[in-house]
Amino acid sequence: MFNKILIANRGEIACRVIKTARRMGIRTVAVFSEADANARHVRLADEAVCIGPAEARESYLVAGRILDAAGRTGAQAVHPGYGFLSENDQFAEACAAAGIVFIGPPAAAIRAMGSKSEAKKIMGAANVPLTPGYHGDNQEPAYLHAQAEAIGYPVLIKAAAGGGGKGMRLVEKSEDFLAALASCQRESASSFASEHMLIEKYLTRSRHIEIQVFADTQGHCVHLFERDCSVQRRHQKVLEEAPAPGMTAERRAAMGKAAVDAARAVGYVGAGTVEFIASDTFTQDGTFYFMEMNTRLQVEHPVTEMITGQDLVEWQLRVASGEPLPLRQDQLEIRGHALEARIYAEDPGKDFLPSTGRLLHLSPPATSLNVRVDTGIEQGDEITPFYDPMIAKLIVWDIDRNAALARMRQALADYRIVGVTANVDFLSRLVACPAFANADLDTGLIERSRDFLFPAAVEPPRNVFFILAVDELLREQASALAKAAHSGDPWSPWSSHDGWRLNIQSRRTFTYRSGETAHEVSVAYEADGWRLTLSGESVLARGRMLDSGQFAGQLAVELDDRRLVASVIAVTVKHEQRRHVFLNGTAWIVLRDDPLHRVEAGGVHVGGLTAPMPGKIVALLATPGQSVDKGAPLLILEAMKMEHTITAPKNGTVKAFRYAAGDQVVDGAELVEFEAEP
Repeated sequence: MFNKILIANRGEIACRVIKTARRMGIRTVAVFSEADANARHVRLADEAVCIGPAEARESYLVAGRILDAAGRTGAQAVHPGYGFLSENDQFAEACAAAGIVFIGPPAAAIRAMGSKSEAKKIMGAANVPLTPGYHGDNQEPAYLHAQAEAIGYPVLIKAAAGGGGKGMRLVEKSEDFLAALASCQRESASSFASEHMLIEKYLTRSRHIEIQVFADTQGHCVHLFERDCSVQRRHQKVLEEAPAPGMTAERRAAMGKAAVDAARAVGYVGAGTVEFIASDTFTQDGTFYFMEMNTRLQVEHPVTEMITGQDLVEWQLRVASGEPLPLRQDQLEIRGHALEARIYAEDPGKDFLPSTGRLLHLSPPATSLNVRVDTGIEQGDEITPFYDPMIAKLIVWDIDRNAALARMRQALADYRIVGVTANVDFLSRLVACPAFANADLDTGLIERSRDFLFPAAVEPPRNVFFILAVDELLREQASALAKAAHSGDPWSPWSSHDGWRLNIQSRRTFTYRSGETAHEVSVAYEADGWRLTLSGESVLARGRMLDSGQFAGQLAVELDDRRLVASVIAVTVKHEQRRHVFLNGTAWIVLRDDPLHRVEAGGVHVGGLTAPMPGKIVALLATPGQSVDKGAPLLILEAMKMEHTITAPKNGTVKAFRYAAGDQVVDGAELVEFEAEP
């Protein structure tokens, strides 16, 4: 077994590998870019080496710097994690040439599976069923368009060297094909340095099923059952589970055999995942088609670990050091059900646009044998535009699917994130969505459940504003008591915040703003609490701060005869006094409307359409002076290796563009001078 390994990655997967290595007594070396100097994986590792600037192409993708770090620190092996160089055959070969073990498959297997088109040829020869489509070398746009016509719409354009949804588009009609192809080629070139595309028939009402395989150097190969990854947005996985609901023993055996056959066809060693597309119900014709093989550990591997009781990173380390597989196929079994939700810094209401910023408050649910949180981020860390915006993976396990769903609902309700827009509320709705709850799964679930998953914005309930008022009053009391305790007269009545006035009742008003609506909570001090009034509704309120140990800002509030427990996190962002209220599994963001504070801040700037994050202008889709309708595409911004279309907010006229195609822009930069129709 190795004494020291280097982890050629960052974030949660680097932390995940460090955890297992430490348990096994293996020392670890982290590598980091300048942007990750204070990252969690750097803090956890035994040693750390800076390998370059923030941009991945100048740091995490530079094989020479990583191998130099391995040599200087005496690392015997390199674990590539996922992404970056994990499926780079040249990096695997360079490791071998340097006398360093690559904790992954042979370079030849990576090369064979690295091109989706080449992989299709190999799988066809191994009698693994293939999705109908074009996987050839002719990449002329007109020829690819003709192939799509012959296959029949809808079709899926996919980057041959791709993954993670990048360079992938669903095309439902002929006139959209060429624009989608060009967009896929740009994303693929940016992410994978290749514009090679393949075209496949898009199967409606299909499920995305993947099989975890493992092989050793002695010729043994097993599968560790399946994961259902059907719930996706923008062709990227959102929720995964194991085992797949409704999977029959016969189908599991057939898919497991096909996956093992695929691994053997390329002389595979180590952890790999064979991905299939299958009919949405396993009781139909039984067809399933090979999609691709990922020659690395998958993001969603924890659900497999939870149902099998195995540590797949430990398996990787043992196989890479020359040991045989820890278990035979007949020794592996499924126990219970596991779900994984990917916690992202993104805005589901804006087509899952990534969000950047500092995590001002981060409180995950308590971990246990049933709840696991894999993360590379802690409170105070920053989500930058340089890397994937994943905050964490939330994994739950229980004895069956219904129990696991209940675990997931509670765990999501306990998640607290402030500082960036996150998808926690969306995931809570997704888990509660009737289609998902009833296991009516397919890759189009999010789209066909849009009404449930993307409800119209609603005003916070009255109780949110009452809770905010009680929170303000309790904080004022606590602050006054703290000041009095350090004064010369701690018992002075002038330090009291009980609202006492001679011959009159003390009253005051708190104003909060939700969207464009102001909500005024009137406060009258009474002997046994506060009389709160909002829009004519009055309640007697009491409250106290709770020292729960888990949630910051938690308080118990009594409103007449009802008791509520909530958390309030107060932050100031760009001169806005924001209040984040976590109540009954839902997060509400409300502004404290302080006129004096607003004057000091200089008011609110109203400008044109701005960049939601740093990025590069890829294309301008309108011309100055052009009249456009609401929702019309105006320009394409590339950020975080994905393309985002900026659209017209209303009917109006494009007056001017502030930047040209190819220009880099910063967060908040005004992109378009736009004049809305009156």
